[in-house]
Amino acid sequence: MREGLLREGRHFATLAPNIVVKVALSEVGLEAIDAMLRIKRTYGLPAHGDDRRILVERLWPRGMRKEALGADAWMKEVAPSTELRKWFDHRVERWEKFRQRYREELEANQSALRPILDAEERGTVTLLYSAHDVLHNGAVVLRDYLVEQRCGHLRRGKQAGHLRSSTTSAKNPSTTKRAPRRPSR
Repeated sequence: MREGLLREGRHFATLAPNIVVKVALSEVGLEAIDAMLRIKRTYGLPAHGDDRRILVERLWPRGMRKEALGADAWMKEVAPSTELRKWFDHRVERWEKFRQRYREELEANQSALRPILDAEERGTVTLLYSAHDVLHNGAVVLRDYLVEQRCGHLRRGKQAGHLRSSTTSAKNPSTTKRAPRRPSR
């Protein structure tokens, strides 16, 4: 699994399980928008900061009542296919191949992701999963994929000149070189 930091603007996104991901969506002449994307096991109690809770599993979590889950939506269509889920069977040795195949499924089903991306623009989104393994499950892949999609959107905006450019040093990812600001007129 790829762990590390993505850098966009002044915010960092840590790609590790159960960590809040925060990405700056715009700068320079536009109102700054921060998106929050979390993942959480369904068996934990809903928290005040969860905001929009979306179940991202094909199957309903075993033994969970609808009221106890507190999900705002159940998006089966963004979960791994039944075939892929059964093949993976939560076997760690299949993790990398699972990630690759699930990402291919997400690429082929972009329209299903739109409700999550729209909700993320309005505030915190908590993706709910029921797997016991917090490191190797579909919600981790989905969360990372959505963050990368958002960062890709930012990069495209920068290339089009909508955002100030910033680059990260390959040797030291914590250092940033920014383009000089234009003098105000």
